[in-house]
Amino acid sequence: MPKKVSVTVNGKEVKVNEGTTILEASRQAGYEIPTLCYLKEVNDDTNCRICVVEVKGARNMVASCQAVVYDGMEIKTNTPKVRANRKMTIELILSNHERKCLSCPRSTNCELQKLALDYGCDEEKFKGEVLKFDIKGKDGTIVRDNNKCVLCRRCIAVCRDVQQIGVLGANARGFKTYVSCAFDKELNEVPCVACGQCVAVCPVAAIAERDDTKKATAFIADPGLHVIVGTAPAVRVALGESFGLSVGTDVEGKMVAALKNLGFDKVFDINLTADLTIMEEGAELLERLNDPDAVLPMITSCSPGWVNHAELAYPELIKNLSSCKSPQQMFGAIMKTYYAKKMGIDVSKIKVVTIMPCIAKKDEAVRDNQAASGYADIDAVLTTRELAKMISEAGIDFNGLKNENFDDPMGKASTAGLIFGATGGVMEASLRTVSEIVEGKPLSKIDFTAVRGTKGVKTAEVKIGDKNLRICVISGLGNAKPILDEIKQGNSPYHFIEIMACPGGCVTGGGQPVRPSSLQNQLSLKEARAKTIYAKDKKSKLRKSHDNPLIKEIYNEYLDKPGSHKAHEILHTSYSKKDKYK
Repeated sequence: MPKKVSVTVNGKEVKVNEGTTILEASRQAGYEIPTLCYLKEVNDDTNCRICVVEVKGARNMVASCQAVVYDGMEIKTNTPKVRANRKMTIELILSNHERKCLSCPRSTNCELQKLALDYGCDEEKFKGEVLKFDIKGKDGTIVRDNNKCVLCRRCIAVCRDVQQIGVLGANARGFKTYVSCAFDKELNEVPCVACGQCVAVCPVAAIAERDDTKKATAFIADPGLHVIVGTAPAVRVALGESFGLSVGTDVEGKMVAALKNLGFDKVFDINLTADLTIMEEGAELLERLNDPDAVLPMITSCSPGWVNHAELAYPELIKNLSSCKSPQQMFGAIMKTYYAKKMGIDVSKIKVVTIMPCIAKKDEAVRDNQAASGYADIDAVLTTRELAKMISEAGIDFNGLKNENFDDPMGKASTAGLIFGATGGVMEASLRTVSEIVEGKPLSKIDFTAVRGTKGVKTAEVKIGDKNLRICVISGLGNAKPILDEIKQGNSPYHFIEIMACPGGCVTGGGQPVRPSSLQNQLSLKEARAKTIYAKDKKSKLRKSHDNPLIKEIYNEYLDKPGSHKAHEILHTSYSKKDKYK
């Protein structure tokens, strides 16, 4: 048991574990201390100094996010002196911040804006020189606007320490300090994987995804186009947060209704092509397992952030990647081949829009070898945040919508596809199908709980037929490095590995609703959103990809069988080494 110490916060005594910070102790006592740069387990470098408090006996204000309590410590979090100090700090930050709040994408959900309102700040109190920067990445996936940056360094910390990519850092010194890449290069000129975790933690709008809402709106407005939208598994358990609902609320029915209200011609579920991914990936895995000369371990290719990382940092492991396209790309490919043929629609008139929890999906959509029909598989990718923006701009009362169902004929999916949204979901869905194919009979138990949970690395051994399949599930690129290095050295014990770029998987992807720092306990976000996914899976009557009647129909009518020549033409892709620096 950890040793307890007694501290007093604003006159209230509370016992906390030894080693607890003042910030956490105050929260346990029921007092919230404002922060701007702090993120639990990610960044506590005391860059902003907004979390300062008074401690009896201390000569100066103390930064509560880093200072550790001691027995008998007396803390005051809200004295006139503390409030005046915080107000002045916020006003100094505002003095070098572009204050175009009305046109800012983070307006009303901006941490600096909230602090300024809470403390009654005068935005023009400290007038003086203001740094001016060109906007970076306008034509890329991630856009950087240093005119809004508050130098909290959260983006630097999550890129360097969590993802261990490290392409962002502080350039120059003193007043002229700004966040950028080495030699001030663009993100697409350095080993950025476009995971978007930097976007997810930015407290303002200094870094954001490229906005494709106008592109999608233009498609909808064109009467000559047949516009299809597909939604990823993790979107339905996060979208509601943009409309005031609690974390992890399942809003699938309202999401479908909103998309129909926006004017899309067809609203389909990408869980369907997650099922298709399992069929192709399962066939590929079995083929490799039965070939003594095949490359193992096989590694999943669903996460474009991970695929980018492999091509940039581990090109020697490209041969380990599954050749399957991701569910997003399979969705576009099937819409523009099988669906177009089945419905008698000219493929040149079809536009496919996807709603994703992931910013890297925008990057994936323009990769080479992603045009099964001769036209791009995917025409536009919107994040969960962008969909929320479109719904709000259209004046749709999201919470007042009645639930609606996905459209026929491409709206039928198993919940094996749904669990793709959580780390371990691809692995579990694969095991459900591969096990039954090998055994030749239904499993008595299809819940593979060993691969569930929010840990960054999970390992297990599963008996399939006469084989003991050694598996590994990884989320967060920083957690992947030791395993990838093992494979490079020829020491890997695994047969099959799932890698998701974002910690916790797609449920905490870079395109999900942004949470204020006071609520950015990533563990609870992962758990709450994933819990909803697994609860929905447990209640489902269709939990295995190979049992999906629509999947059977697609193979019978068009693809022949998993792993067929036709399937490879439509549903598989290739990868190549990328230069780290351009």
